[in-house]
Amino acid sequence: MAHSDTGSDTGRDPRGDTRGDPSGTALRPPVGPADPAPGKSRPHERVPEPIRTRTRTRTRTRIRTRTRSRSPRLWTWLLLPGTLWMTGFLLASLLLVATLAFGTTDPLGNPRFGFNPGNLTALADPAYRTVLLRSLGYALITCLICLAVAYPVAYAIALRGGRFKNLLIAAIVVPFFANYLVRMYGWSAVLSDDGPLLRALRALGVADDGTKILQTGAGVIAGLVYGFVVFMIIPLYAAMERMDTSLIEAGRDLYGGPLRTFLFVTVPATRQGAAAGCVLVFLPAMGDFVSAQLMGGPDQIMIGNLIQDKFFQGQNWPLGSALTMLLMAVLFLGMLGYLRRARKDEAEAAR
Repeated sequence: MAHSDTGSDTGRDPRGDTRGDPSGTALRPPVGPADPAPGKSRPHERVPEPIRTRTRTRTRTRIRTRTRSRSPRLWTWLLLPGTLWMTGFLLASLLLVATLAFGTTDPLGNPRFGFNPGNLTALADPAYRTVLLRSLGYALITCLICLAVAYPVAYAIALRGGRFKNLLIAAIVVPFFANYLVRMYGWSAVLSDDGPLLRALRALGVADDGTKILQTGAGVIAGLVYGFVVFMIIPLYAAMERMDTSLIEAGRDLYGGPLRTFLFVTVPATRQGAAAGCVLVFLPAMGDFVSAQLMGGPDQIMIGNLIQDKFFQGQNWPLGSALTMLLMAVLFLGMLGYLRRARKDEAEAAR
């Protein structure tokens, strides 16, 4: 008697199911290699995406770390030739000038090395002291006027220039690519007694026929401001570009008026740029001689004019070298003050 399929295990194999299989062969799962040991993958198995991502990230991190460790060394080697070149010539020229400051001159006016401290004691002459103080005063006044001119210009370009920022900066910088002497000759023509400026002032009734700008201290300062104001605009513009504009908005809420906001928010936030601009203006203005020569008179000579006269006309190179060392000492004190102030600002910012 045939067995009934109901409740029977005849057509069933413990390793698979034969129903629906005409050959009677069990539908078994595919046979493959045994599962690998923990931590190991099969030879042709695809690595999961998270693991591959972590591997790539680690590889990139190692490459960046090696690149960063090598880049400072590379930049050091690239900067070394130029640094040695400039340092060598600077030290050689300083040594030459300092040695010549103790020298003498022969009857023909040729410099001779030696030891003559009289060149240094001659610097105590009241005439030299007056010229040095005049040069210092002209340079300081030039810095203040350049600050007053450059702050609104830099503010307008940095915060209101929009897409025309680069064009406006180029319009300011490109004219200063012309030779400094040519620009001073042009400026002296503008400020001359028959120049367009005085003619316009006479037409407005502000000036009379006896008013003059050249051969005065105002003319010398005007020439210095015109020659070096761009060195104040660029650092201030860079400082305002880095400034967070939300500080100005907060300042308007706290201080109210635009003047108080400018004095208590904008000026402190950009004081490093202002200090850098003052250094860039003060140093060349202190030793300038072209402005005093073209737009000044005998009573407006600066220390640069004295040095030029001793080297080229007076044939007294030792005394000219002594005056040069005096000028460099004053400039070094100004640079030292700037560096100390910059270091103090960096320490305060780090806190």
